[in-house]
Amino acid sequence: MQPVWLPRHGLQHLINVLRDRGHRVVGPQVADGAVVYRDLADASLLPTGWLDHQDGGVYRLHHDPRAGTFDHVVGPHSLKNYLFPARETIEAWSRTPDGWQQTTPTYEPEQLAVIGIRGCDLAALAIQDRVFMGGESIDVRYKARREKLFVVAVNCRRAAATCFCHSMGCGPAAGPGFDIALTEVGDRFAIEAATEAGEAVLADITGRVSLVPLTPDEVASVRHVPETLRETMQARVAEEGKPRPRSLDTEKIRELLFENLTHPRWAEVADRCLSCANCTLVCPTCFCSSVGEVTDLTGDEVSRERQWASCFTLEHSQMHGANARPSTASRYRQWLTHKLAGWIDQFGTSGCTGCGRCITWCPVGIDITEEVAAIRESPASSPPLSPS
Repeated sequence: MQPVWLPRHGLQHLINVLRDRGHRVVGPQVADGAVVYRDLADASLLPTGWLDHQDGGVYRLHHDPRAGTFDHVVGPHSLKNYLFPARETIEAWSRTPDGWQQTTPTYEPEQLAVIGIRGCDLAALAIQDRVFMGGESIDVRYKARREKLFVVAVNCRRAAATCFCHSMGCGPAAGPGFDIALTEVGDRFAIEAATEAGEAVLADITGRVSLVPLTPDEVASVRHVPETLRETMQARVAEEGKPRPRSLDTEKIRELLFENLTHPRWAEVADRCLSCANCTLVCPTCFCSSVGEVTDLTGDEVSRERQWASCFTLEHSQMHGANARPSTASRYRQWLTHKLAGWIDQFGTSGCTGCGRCITWCPVGIDITEEVAAIRESPASSPPLSPS
């Protein structure tokens, strides 16, 4: 469908149409010092005029009247928070005079529309789709949520110092996976649909506000917005007083990491790592979980809960009374090598989309791009361990 111009006040009509069609609408908003996803009924709650400063272990917001509605970069939330929630009850039982009776409610996910998804998170969505739905064992709850998801993507026109999506081929343009995409240009948005559901939403908006088709020259100009940013990200150099730009050299990265499992850099990074698991919590592709039983105080109600887990915790690698990864160095190595190397064997793709969240939200500013570069610059001289 040909892109059309949506005036700024048309964002409210977009929200209204999605809500009228039965969707719970979620969008970026400023809360608790960050841009996070929350329920959205009014376009005035969108973070217009807010910019984020991000660096290793740094996230700060500041207001700039020149900033647009979506000139912030990704915050701590991603689609993972909604499709693969941090905690959910998967089964429940109650004690009755006749014994234990299952009381697990029938699962019926809501229709969800998320506004503001970037290219890196669309790439992460495709990765999680492969993890949860691409094999013989399908996660039925993820699949049910995924089928009721409506995505309104945004083409980036600004990057933070922690962004390296261009290195991973995951942005800054919104790739496949969206229903509608927005590109902010001045006081209006170029809006285009990529699915039948997206076209239906645009048709409903047309009945409420005038949507003017873009001319061929305007289409080319709009397409160039994220492309210009990508070129800038590739070519940019550190400016005085500003954080250096990030990039990740992915050339033969699988072989590089598996051949350097004894590299001294793992111990060096472990001296700083707190094993806090922040990186895995904010990562849009990490999918580890654990299952446990929770009872009420009487012991008459029991639920089985699935919760996010992290390879940075000791219990994650506990097996038969022994721990396979007792050191921080071994746990960090597991996370990074799985994300950038083992994932390729397992799912046919890298597990990283270059969103930079793990750098921003690491309390001590550990930088995944810096760690890989350090190993690449001085490969270990000791014999490599087996990847298995």
